[in-house]
Amino acid sequence: MNSIAFIFTRGPHGSSFGREGLDSILALLSFSDKIALFFVSDGVLQLTTNQKPHLILARDYISTFSILSLYEIKRFYICSAALIERGLTINTSNILGADILSPRTLRIMLNDYHRLITF
Repeated sequence: MNSIAFIFTRGPHGSSFGREGLDSILALLSFSDKIALFFVSDGVLQLTTNQKPHLILARDYISTFSILSLYEIKRFYICSAALIERGLTINTSNILGADILSPRTLRIMLNDYHRLITF
């Protein structure tokens, strides 16, 4: 089976990219046994805790990321440089307990996937 990497590059609010990415992951679960999620650029904001989307009348889909572990998805990666650029620390908690890696390491890991899907 093909391995699939989902790359989240946009913030959680202001567009539907994050929600659509999550829906795509759930739809493709039965087609691949190797799925990973990579959070780079503004995508690192998808996983920050204590978000309050209801204050801006947005749907709270962020908590749905946490159910992915029930589907045997265990590969979650965050770009360390993107965290620092956004004023977040490497010790900032995230809802998935994702591994925080350097941009170089993320690029190397992405080479192991057959399909790259960006949101």
